[in-house]
Amino acid sequence: MTELLIGLVITIAVGYYIVKGYKAAGVLLTAGVSLLIIAGLLGHSVLPAKVVSTGNLFTDSLEYVKYMLQYRGGGLGLQIMLLCGFASYMTHIGANNVVVKQFSKPLSFIKSPYVLLVAAYIVACLMSLAVSSATGLGVLLMATLFPMMTAMGISRPAAAAVCASPAAIILSPTSGDVVVAAEKAGLPLHVFAVETVLPVSISAIIVMAVAAFFWNKYLDKKNNTPMERVDISEMEVTAPGYYSILPFMPIIGVFLFNGETIPGLKIDIYTIVVLSITIGAIVDFLTNRLNGKVTLENLESCYSGMGDAFKGVVMLLVAAGVFAQGLMSVGAIDNLLALADKAGAGGVALMLLLTTLTVAAAIATGSGNAPFYAFVELAPQLAGKLGLSPAFLIIPMLQASNLGRTISPVSGVIVATSGMAKISPFDVVKRTVVPVVCGLITVILGTVVLVPMYA
Repeated sequence: MTELLIGLVITIAVGYYIVKGYKAAGVLLTAGVSLLIIAGLLGHSVLPAKVVSTGNLFTDSLEYVKYMLQYRGGGLGLQIMLLCGFASYMTHIGANNVVVKQFSKPLSFIKSPYVLLVAAYIVACLMSLAVSSATGLGVLLMATLFPMMTAMGISRPAAAAVCASPAAIILSPTSGDVVVAAEKAGLPLHVFAVETVLPVSISAIIVMAVAAFFWNKYLDKKNNTPMERVDISEMEVTAPGYYSILPFMPIIGVFLFNGETIPGLKIDIYTIVVLSITIGAIVDFLTNRLNGKVTLENLESCYSGMGDAFKGVVMLLVAAGVFAQGLMSVGAIDNLLALADKAGAGGVALMLLLTTLTVAAAIATGSGNAPFYAFVELAPQLAGKLGLSPAFLIIPMLQASNLGRTISPVSGVIVATSGMAKISPFDVVKRTVVPVVCGLITVILGTVVLVPMYA
């Protein structure tokens, strides 16, 4: 329990200093390195198995920082930089203004920005079927839908929360979490994903959409949050109308190429964004009457956007990753597992305990996968002892891990979306917390009603 207490104290300290206005990246990095060093002093392994030790406790903690710079800087970080660069480029050449101008006409009959917010949330949830990564999807939505949402009068925190939330509830029947959950539940994938999980997921999404409508409306009014609705009549649009398709090229590319939609052709998100930038540059080149100098000057905005993303978003992700590893290395998660294993409760009580522990671990680490993969191993064993259906325990845990990530100020998706929106992670979490709590309650009730408790 000492390790759990250490993790709790440092997590509270992290929240305190970030709220006090300290730079989040520095706070998380300092806390993460401190946790790694403490883990080593307590005799725990500092580094995961895939990272080779340097032979020294202190330098091992720095080795993990280097690993995260390589891993997130060259993987997810590259994706974020590309998408931020793409978004900056679309703004610079005027494509985003064209989108707002054209979409404003058919949407002008919707007077409430909160109805638009709900519609955007539903669209974002459907996008999760094509993009499995919560952070990747959040960044994609920030680069494409966020500018349009804010221009239509949705506040920046509310729009960022929409982009951060669609992966809170799992819809895709082929996501890695669902595949693992089905195996542990002892059910065929199609039965588990479609017949068991999907009805609960759809119910939760509907409830979260309604909650997001009222909660964001309440917060905007309470905090007098500035709206950025653009007066379309005064908007300066210099780009031609066909530029309106350009900001949506990454989304179109995901549906066309990030799978087997076109037989024999599969392109990942990185190449899709590079292709989108290339198409944008070609269109801009032709529009400017083959003026290569102007085209290349416009592309400079893309590179600047990528640099800003590394400074404002990627380093936060690196720091959050180091902090999460520190919590796991020090043994805080293992202590949570021990609590669950010792639980001698009934079916519903055990389900609530496992769900609560999963949410707590997801909030603390900022990861949806790690807590679920850790706790799901317990579910079949505990279910067997009490004669319960493993699915009864696993489904709330599956959804809880993703819901918990959506209200964690150190999770990749919250850090990335808040960084791109240029607001605090806590401003986004404040917007997601009530819809997430409503979604979690719906998941629990849906499981009790729709999923048999006993095997």
